[in-house]
Amino acid sequence: MKIKKSDIVQIINGKDTGKQGQVLMSLPKENKIIVKGVNRVVKHKKNTGDKNKPGGRIKVEMPIHISNAMLVDPQTGKPTRVGFEVENETGKKYRTSKRSGKRI
Repeated sequence: MKIKKSDIVQIINGKDTGKQGQVLMSLPKENKIIVKGVNRVVKHKKNTGDKNKPGGRIKVEMPIHISNAMLVDPQTGKPTRVGFEVENETGKKYRTSKRSGKRI
């Protein structure tokens, strides 16, 4: 996957179009990510009797498909596509920004 945990992404499609947030979790088998503050829904929790876990309506982030988010370029602050670059000497693979051409 080109987007990883703790990356900053911008939503490009759906009800939260234009919002930016940090990736909390990456789900590569499902091609989905969970972004902080995006795609929030209300879940109803039952009271368990424990003071630390009260019941009620709780807002939680749900997964969105990875095609609906673009990585934000750290240099420009704008959404960018992601490419890969392999160093010849070490053989390491790096993610690069298509907008600025720099490593992410």
